[in-house]
Amino acid sequence: MPKFRVLPLVIAISVAGQAQAADLMTVARDALVNNADLAASRAGYSSTREGEAIARGDLLPQVTASGSITRYNIDSQQSGGADGLDGIGGGGAGGSDNHYSSRSVQVEATQALFDATNWYQLEAAKRETAQEALSLASDRQQLLYNVAEAYFEVLRAKEQLDTLRAEERAVASELRQARQQFDVGTVAATDVYEAQATYDQTRSERIAQESTLQVNFERLEQLTGQQYASIDGLADDLPIRNPEPSSRDAWVDMASTRNLDLKAARAGIEVARSNLDTSRAGHLPTLSAFANYQWGDSSNERLDGDDDRQSQIGLQANVPIYSGGSTSAQVRQSTYSLEQSQYQAESSLRSAVQNVRSYFASVVNDVLTVQARQRSIESNRASLEATRSGYEVGTRNIVDVLDAQQNLYSAIYDYADARYNYITDLLSLRQSAGILDVGTISTLNDWLRENKAVRLDFLSQYQQSGRGDGTLDSAGSDDDQPLSGLPGVNQGSGGGNQASRVRQASMPGASQTP
Repeated sequence: MPKFRVLPLVIAISVAGQAQAADLMTVARDALVNNADLAASRAGYSSTREGEAIARGDLLPQVTASGSITRYNIDSQQSGGADGLDGIGGGGAGGSDNHYSSRSVQVEATQALFDATNWYQLEAAKRETAQEALSLASDRQQLLYNVAEAYFEVLRAKEQLDTLRAEERAVASELRQARQQFDVGTVAATDVYEAQATYDQTRSERIAQESTLQVNFERLEQLTGQQYASIDGLADDLPIRNPEPSSRDAWVDMASTRNLDLKAARAGIEVARSNLDTSRAGHLPTLSAFANYQWGDSSNERLDGDDDRQSQIGLQANVPIYSGGSTSAQVRQSTYSLEQSQYQAESSLRSAVQNVRSYFASVVNDVLTVQARQRSIESNRASLEATRSGYEVGTRNIVDVLDAQQNLYSAIYDYADARYNYITDLLSLRQSAGILDVGTISTLNDWLRENKAVRLDFLSQYQQSGRGDGTLDSAGSDDDQPLSGLPGVNQGSGGGNQASRVRQASMPGASQTP
C-alpha cells in the first residue's frame, strides 16, 4: 500500500478559498484527498502497520556494542615497606602521584531460537494491520456516503426552495387580487386577511429554506476543504427503479460477507486470538544463542600491560516457574477479550442484516412514493383549477383557493423530497451491503446536468432583486405562471403535505455506519 503524505492536505487547504464549479465526482475526489478525518484514519493505519516491523525486530539478531575509556589519578601517602605494593604507588615514604588510563570494548550478539511470545506478537501485529486496513476502507466508504448525501442535500434544498418561491409568488398574486376586489367591494376583509396570513407563512418558510441551502453548501466545504461556486443539478429523468438484485435475501447475503464494519469486527476476533496465544506463551521457556567479545588494556606498567581479550559463545534458556500469578491473569484477561470480540462481531452482523433489510424496504417504498407523489401533482393541479373556477362564480371562497394552491405546492415539494430520499436510501443500502464505492458515485454522476447547476451566490442576487425583502411583486410573467421551471410540473412532478414542508427532511442512514 502506498505511503500517505500530509503535503496534499496542506496544499489543498491553502487553496480552499478559491471557489470552483463541480460535479459529484469532483467533490468526491476532493474529499478523498483533503478530508481531515480520512487523513487521520490513514495515519492511524500507517502507525498500526509499523507495529509489524516492531514485532518482527524482536525475532531478529540483537547486536550491541559498548566501550569505555577511564583515567585514573591516584594520590597515595605511604610510610615505605618491603612488600611489592609500594611500587604501585611509586614507592618512598613521601608517596607520589600515579596517573594511568584504561580502555575497554565489548560487542555482544543474541539471537532468539525459541520465543513463542515474540512469534505470537508478530502474528497479532499482522492481524491488527489487516483489521486497521478494513477500518480504513470503512472510513473511506463512509466518507463517500457523507459526500454524496451532502451533495444531494444541497440539490434537495434548492429544489424545495424553488417550490417555496413559486408558491410565494402565487400567494402574492392571490393577495393582490383579494385587495383589488376588496377595494371595489366584491369580497370581504376576511379574504384579504386570509391571503395575507398565508403569504406571511409562505415567506417565512422560504427564508428558512434559504438558510438550509446555505448550511448544506457549507457542509460540502467542511467535508472537502474546498469552496464551490456551483454544483451540477439532478436530471429530471433520473430512473427510479427497485434495487438490483431484487431479492432482499440476496442483499442480506451480500451484507453478511461484504459489510466492511462486519469484516473489521471479524478481523478483531483473529487479533484477540493472537493476543490469547501471546498470553499463553508466557508459560513457555525461551531459548537464545549469544556471543560476545571483550577487549581491554591499561597504561599502568606495574599492572599487566598486555591486552586483555575475552570471547564467549553459548546458549541461554529461561524457564518461567512462578510470576506471582500475573501470567495466568493475562491468559484469563485475553480469554475475556476474545469473548468480547466475538459478541461484537455478532452484534455487527445483526446490525448489518437489520440495516440492509430496512434500507431495502425503504428503497422499494421510495419507488412507490415517487410514483404516487407524481400523480398527486396532477390531481392537485386539477383540484386547484376547479376551485378557482368555483371562486370566480362565487361557490368557493379565497380560503378554498389558498388551500388548494398550498396542496399543489406541497405535492411538488414532497415529490422532490421523495426523489432525494430514494437516492440517499439507495446509497445507504449499498453501504450496508459493503458495495458502495467510487463506481456508485460515478453512476450517480452520470445523472447530473450542468444546465441545472445550483449556485450559492444566487441567494444575495435574489434578495437584491426585491423578492426577498417582504414586498409584493407586481403582476408579471412570474405570477402568471408560478409553476414554470419547477421539476415535476408538466415535465416532471412532486408530492407531499404541508407538515413536511416546514421541517428539514430527515436523511435515512445519514447518521449511521452500517
